[in-house]
Amino acid sequence: MSATGLEVFDKSLQITNTWLSEIMGQLGTDRHVAWHVLGTVLRIVRDRVPLGLAAHLGAQLPLIIRGAYYDQWQPSQEPKKWRTAEEFLVLIVAGLRDIEPVPPAEAAEAVFQVLNHFVDPGQVENIKDAMPSEVKDLWPDSGPPRGMNPAA
Repeated sequence: MSATGLEVFDKSLQITNTWLSEIMGQLGTDRHVAWHVLGTVLRIVRDRVPLGLAAHLGAQLPLIIRGAYYDQWQPSQEPKKWRTAEEFLVLIVAGLRDIEPVPPAEAAEAVFQVLNHFVDPGQVENIKDAMPSEVKDLWPDSGPPRGMNPAA
């Protein structure tokens, strides 16, 4: 039975729920918090990388997540110039200030792991290469997500 009556939305909803479930499993949070974590981290990354790279990443996101990713985007602005993990983590804290506390490094790791798991590996490498070295250090290896059984 279709949830929305349109296959494209049903498929995007299913994929979005898979991404959120993975984040929930890694952070031990609920779906609401996982949604905010996903959107916050993706938008911070989007605003840091060059325009073309941001657009290429957006094209690989499920339709529903893509909407959150592009929310309030101003592509005419230069990419943000933060350079340290501390600056990155402060932005995550600010973006999540209205929900239950989530350690910002864990939030970033959870989203990075989802990207590792679901986005083209070449695209992930391009995004990582555009990040400052301290932020790259927060990015987990591309293996299966923590707590997930790869054989399941």
